[in-house]
Amino acid sequence: MSGEEEENAAELKIGDEFLKAKCLMNCEVSLILEHKYEQLQQMSEDATNQMSQVFEKSLQYVKRFSRYKNPDAVRQVREYP
Repeated sequence: MSGEEEENAAELKIGDEFLKAKCLMNCEVSLILEHKYEQLQQMSEDATNQMSQVFEKSLQYVKRFSRYKNPDAVRQVREYP
């Protein structure tokens, strides 16, 4: 994307760094958000106060719709040709 063009996700004008990026599966997002939640718990006694409503809803969504729960299964699915 040239420097003159402005990025606009609504019109699918995205930056060059996204052109070769792979999408994450719900199960991968779940692992990332669960790790972040664990970090929040360690930093604060009441992690729920530290979470935004969007974070909490996102975590609930990906947990509900994740097909694979085991991290090893997630890696195997991603590595499958």
